[in-house]
Amino acid sequence: YYILAYNKRHRELIINSYLKHVFNAAKAIEVKNRRRKLFTNMPTRDHDSFSSRKRAWSSVVFEHPASFDTLAMDHDKKAEILEDLDFFKNGKDYYAKIGKTWKRGYLLYGPPGTGKSTLIAAIAKHMDYDVYDLELTAVKSNTELRKLLIDTSSKSIIVIEDIDCSLDLTAERKNKKREEDAPDGGEKQKIPRMDYSERDESKVTLSGLLNFIDGLWSSCGEERLIIFTTNHIEKLDPALIRTGRMDKHIEMSYCTYEGFTVLAKNFLNLEDHSLLDEVKKLIENERVEVTPADVAERLMPRTRHEKDSRTPCLEKAIEFMKKAKEEKMKKEKDGDPQESTVDDDGLTASSEGGD
Repeated sequence: YYILAYNKRHRELIINSYLKHVFNAAKAIEVKNRRRKLFTNMPTRDHDSFSSRKRAWSSVVFEHPASFDTLAMDHDKKAEILEDLDFFKNGKDYYAKIGKTWKRGYLLYGPPGTGKSTLIAAIAKHMDYDVYDLELTAVKSNTELRKLLIDTSSKSIIVIEDIDCSLDLTAERKNKKREEDAPDGGEKQKIPRMDYSERDESKVTLSGLLNFIDGLWSSCGEERLIIFTTNHIEKLDPALIRTGRMDKHIEMSYCTYEGFTVLAKNFLNLEDHSLLDEVKKLIENERVEVTPADVAERLMPRTRHEKDSRTPCLEKAIEFMKKAKEEKMKKEKDGDPQESTVDDDGLTASSEGGD
């Protein structure tokens, strides 16, 4: 340990200013040197303690390589998101001034494969926050959901992916509306509901989730981001995504030309090529809809020749986009709704799966 000696007349300066600075600097160094973690709500036993207490969250070291530099997204959209994040990170005094809990909600929506999960990883890296991946179907009640919230730390991101698939959060409202719309005369038809005691599934309600986001208990920590992802924004209850709960809605679109050039730079170290003009024409003029995940799959070199030449990878990506265009035109001509485009490798231009 160290001994700090000082002149008596400097006592106030040392105690009120210098020591406070030392403690804050030590805390900053600790935060800088710590390793980010990814948590999941799969309970484990804490074997390091004598009580073997059951923990709400288990974790692993989170070292995802994604960053905003490698994200296949338009520059302007990246800059907008980064500006919003930086304002939030430095906004402690501002949030205290306006009387709001220091937290912010993001809704990421768009087709599968457009980079929603990758964006979350990039946000975590930029902010240096831990990530709590909340699996709603594993939460048995609103009370348990509240306990999970209490056990999260500040400077963290709480993520609920594919929230439209996690729970039927609008079932209660639908049943109530059906009862209210029942024809007059006689006793209204009762809508049968399954007895919760007879099923082993989550009892989390829409009300419980709303309280989790911005109720009184949501203020038990600070400097938190809450992120929802969905492939179908139209399926979500408006109360869940209104401003004040999900403050910023970010559409994750199909691959743009600017996004394609980022991927070409990432995978092939390519900034200029004659084939890029054809790529630009397909994406911007002919409105071909392919996801960044599909483009990345084609741009990834499989052999040393492809890595050195780079042209074969671009040709594979262009060929895939042409197939996606033809498939889309065929379905539009037949009058069928657009479905997934499948190539010879069994990969799709769009699908109904996760991100």
